[in-house]
Amino acid sequence: MAEKRDELRRFVVTPLATNCYAYLSAGECLVVDPGGSGAEVAARLGEARVACVAATHGHGDHVGGVAALCRATGAPFAIHAADAELARHAGEMSEVGRSYDDNAPAPDRTLAEGDVLRVGTATFTVMETPGHTPGGVTLVGGGSAEGVAFVGDTLFPGSHGRTDLKGGDEATIMASLARMAAEIAPETTLFCGHGPATTMARELATNPFLR
Repeated sequence: MAEKRDELRRFVVTPLATNCYAYLSAGECLVVDPGGSGAEVAARLGEARVACVAATHGHGDHVGGVAALCRATGAPFAIHAADAELARHAGEMSEVGRSYDDNAPAPDRTLAEGDVLRVGTATFTVMETPGHTPGGVTLVGGGSAEGVAFVGDTLFPGSHGRTDLKGGDEATIMASLARMAAEIAPETTLFCGHGPATTMARELATNPFLR
């Protein structure tokens, strides 16, 4: 019998069209950035056990669905400590006049540089990439997830995340982008917080912020 391969699913949630990702491997699942519709996302994961719900950063459009998803699945929630307080206000009016489904709960686990999330035969190593927010992280795949990285709102095709919101910093995000360019393999597919995926090779060739 052929070995079942890992699967990546994308759910577009919130009025800002946030990408929520589910990485499935060997009957387990890692959900990244459930910005809304947490119960609906849970219902679409089938029999997979949700091993962890992780956020790349604490903005409401990336964590507003965490509470409902965790209630539905019993999964733990993980986020960088520097963004945990921001996430706790996801259901309240933000500085740009938006609110999302629910405030995120206190994290069961805080993410830090070098931490590893395990799901089935896949691993995701935490790379701290602040700048869009103080606690922004990139999740770099290993094992059966080699060649995959979840970059949140740090990088977009040809661009990078905004730094004009509270906690954002242009110099810091530029340092994060330089580190990503140096340390993430060119063949890696980068799954962004909004819009299409890209590759590190493509960004190295075309993104003016990585030159």
